[in-house]
Amino acid sequence: MSTETLIALLTLIVFGTYVQTITGFGLGIIVIGVASALNLASVVMIAAVVSLVTLANCATALFKTRVKVDWQVIKLVIIGVFPGIVSGVMILDYLSGSATSLLQGLLGVMILYSGVNLFITPNKQITRSGDRSFFISGFTSGLTGGLFGMAGPPLIAHFYRQPFDIKIIRNMLLLVFACTSASRSLLIGVQGQLDNDVLILTAFAIPLVTLTTLLGQRFPPPLSQQAMKRTVFVMLMLIGVYLLLLAV
Repeated sequence: MSTETLIALLTLIVFGTYVQTITGFGLGIIVIGVASALNLASVVMIAAVVSLVTLANCATALFKTRVKVDWQVIKLVIIGVFPGIVSGVMILDYLSGSATSLLQGLLGVMILYSGVNLFITPNKQITRSGDRSFFISGFTSGLTGGLFGMAGPPLIAHFYRQPFDIKIIRNMLLLVFACTSASRSLLIGVQGQLDNDVLILTAFAIPLVTLTTLLGQRFPPPLSQQAMKRTVFVMLMLIGVYLLLLAV
């Protein structure tokens, strides 16, 4: 890996970390999307790095925080996450070797889906959804997490419809992302996918991620939540469309 590529990827990771610290999501979507669009790294490689970096981001964000969550929901989601991750990693292994364009197209669709979900404010339900829905959302999040290292989109859409306080939703997302990242990293580590490039980039990124997370908590952006969402939405739309054009 060249020095220029290393610096570009680290810059992306810092930006994605800041967005995720403020909004509760965005690290994997931004880093993997831009890195793939600019051909800075393969999806397999950058997804492995994002999994390890996300774990550091979530651990730092939750450190010394009194985590208020619905533990029954967390349990159901995590039960669904594990088989989803295994399925996603297996599909990624297959597509990365035989269908790179299809993989780019799927990534583009996922990023567009994420952007639309970010822009559209879901209607809050009066009562909590049934247990089965959390298992299914956990599985689909594990599937996208296994494929791209991005476990957020399906789960974010489902959580934000629930009658939970926004801080509880944020903590629950961070907890699930931490579990997803740890599980995915363990699985690909056993498969031997944590090569030197992944470990070197991760070693440089983790201190930056930790510092950025702490600064993001202390110094939020001088933008309203709505303005922040619109900015990220436009960026995701551009990345998603570009990836689809590349795939075609």
